Amino acid sequence: MLTHQRNQGKGAALKTGFLHVRGSIVIVQDADLEYSPEDYHRLLEPVINGRADVVYGSRFLGAWKGNWPLVSSLVNKIFTALTNAATGLSLTDVWTGYKVFKQEVLKDISLKESGFDLELEVTLKVAQKNWRVTEVPISYFPRSKAEGKKIGWRDGIQSIKTLYRYSHTS
Repeated sequence: MLTHQRNQGKGAALKTGFLHVRGSIVIVQDADLEYSPEDYHRLLEPVINGRADVVYGSRFLGAWKGNWPLVSSLVNKIFTALTNAATGLSLTDVWTGYKVFKQEVLKDISLKESGFDLELEVTLKVAQKNWRVTEVPISYFPRSKAEGKKIGWRDGIQSIKTLYRYSHTS
């Protein structure tokens, strides 16, 4: 098992994991189980069948279980639209924590962010390298702030900066 001595953020954890990948296909599964492992087959199918290099699990295409605050949903849709405009992609859920990558995709992109904004950096860099991206519907079981959800308005501000920084580089 890989660990950091102190919490450095989601992005740092993902980058460390990506550096140690051994398989040819990588699934990002958040530990909080908001995303169901029962959806693995949906996520893997486009890569296995050669239709995609990267797969995003979309909460907006799938089945919802529980409540997600309206503000969170709207902010996600706004950032997804901005990201689509910057990349030419047609995603419905850029912030999903459920992604699949061919190993060569991860080796082809250099990631710098250490926090939640790594999610956006990945999308921008994958698009810039013209990797084939698709989405599949997934199940989603959202947590509340009381249950440990940590995303807040500061993450939105950081995301604006990240979107600007990486959409203006090649």
